[in-house]
Amino acid sequence: MAGLRSIVLPVGLALLVVLGWQAYVSLGDIPAVILPSPVSIVEYIFKRHEILLTHAIPTTLESAAGFLLATVIGVILAIVITYSRIAREALYPNLVFFQLIPKIALAPLFIIWLGIGSQSRIAFSIFIAFFPVVIATTAGLLSVDKSMVRLCRGLTATEWQIFTSVRFPAALPYIFSGMKIAVTLAIIGVIIGEFITAQAGLGYLIIFSTARADTQVSMAAIVVLCICGLLLYGLVALGEMLANRFYATESR
Repeated sequence: MAGLRSIVLPVGLALLVVLGWQAYVSLGDIPAVILPSPVSIVEYIFKRHEILLTHAIPTTLESAAGFLLATVIGVILAIVITYSRIAREALYPNLVFFQLIPKIALAPLFIIWLGIGSQSRIAFSIFIAFFPVVIATTAGLLSVDKSMVRLCRGLTATEWQIFTSVRFPAALPYIFSGMKIAVTLAIIGVIIGEFITAQAGLGYLIIFSTARADTQVSMAAIVVLCICGLLLYGLVALGEMLANRFYATESR
């Protein structure tokens, strides 16, 4: 029952919002250039799905690449911070400092450094997305019961065995929590990059159509972007489920 409610409640709320949106546009006679109706947006998506798909593919692939690289970098940095006090004292304050910098202010610099290709967008996506993974993974690795670690060492387990059998499995919920945040930030990073330089992608389509006051196209691109984001988020959630099932099986 709880699982069904977790699906019905958000879907029901979303439907209410869409119905209210449709009623507001229809009854208020709102011009499409200001706010198109949900029906017209869905119709456009079905009619021009090929164009939208063409722009969605590079955005999704670059977001996925940025997210995966951010996850790898974040986990590696978290391991270094966890196992080295010197690294923790040297790296952690600087990571926090860089996190406080307004990211969008650095986007043009990434274009200057790496050019107008996908490299700059992926790099900017990594820069935005890796921090939650570092923080969450570090918290997870440090949250392990110290008595369990001492027991493993008393049984002559190596640090690698302790890491793979105790620390990493215990940190998985933290790691995937950070990854769920990172995947949304990775998409934002790519979209910001596409706003500035791209000639393809959903971000480019949004900024191009907005400049032409074609709000319907912008809203359709945003809807497709949300679908792509949900797809990537769902893959992370699926990975979490499979990882938990794997370690649950290993522990039996």
